[in-house]
Amino acid sequence: MTALPLRHHPVRVLCYFLAAVVVTAVVGSLFSIGAGQEYAGLRQPSWAPPAWLFGPVWTVLYGMIAWSGWLAWRNGAARGELTLFGVQLVLNAAWTPLFFGLGWYRAAFAEIVVLWIAIVAVTVVFWWRSRTAALLLLPYLAWVSFAAALNVSIAVLN
Repeated sequence: MTALPLRHHPVRVLCYFLAAVVVTAVVGSLFSIGAGQEYAGLRQPSWAPPAWLFGPVWTVLYGMIAWSGWLAWRNGAARGELTLFGVQLVLNAAWTPLFFGLGWYRAAFAEIVVLWIAIVAVTVVFWWRSRTAALLLLPYLAWVSFAAALNVSIAVLN
């Protein structure tokens, strides 16, 4: 068995996946800083979670997303599959500026629907590479489903 070139070393590649989700999280954070008061001032459904819950949930989810991508890569994910993974990260990052930065709740809802479809697509293609990679995305899909319902409720109420 030959050693992988350093640029393909598993630990290095895991760091790339972690960096990609950190960038996604930072973009979201930049647009949500100071949005807590605005968010609290919105009319929300009775089932809306407290604002403090979002940070811990996303921290866990981003770790699972990175791990999922890495597992798919380890199991031979092709360039197209990894590109789709990257596309869903871009879509993930794009939602926060629409919702918090611009207050475009309806546009944010349309965008989160596209994100949801992208997550489903990544989950399906990862299933063929690694069932664990696909299963790691299911909590993300569930949370984005919940976030979409919350988003549309806020759009209607405001």
